[in-house]
Amino acid sequence: MSRTVYCEYLQKEAEGLDFQLYPGELGERIFNHISKEAWAEWQKKQTMLINENRLNMMAEDDRKFLEERMKEFLFERKDVTVEGYTPPSES
Repeated sequence: MSRTVYCEYLQKEAEGLDFQLYPGELGERIFNHISKEAWAEWQKKQTMLINENRLNMMAEDDRKFLEERMKEFLFERKDVTVEGYTPPSES
């Protein structure tokens, strides 16, 4: 049975995550307030950030950087920008 949450990112009721995917208080907040759809969007952005910035997930500074972007993206609805990345044009 799926659970529904009010997704802070989508600003609407949506299917919630099946389990907590991120540790600690932030993970709890994501579990309770972020939908599967929003999390999938973040995963795409995260992969882009890791690749474009050549982040090392073993490095604490890189993990902190990524966590800050995640909070901004999911809870402040700030889009993730990657320097040097140009999205395909919509024309």
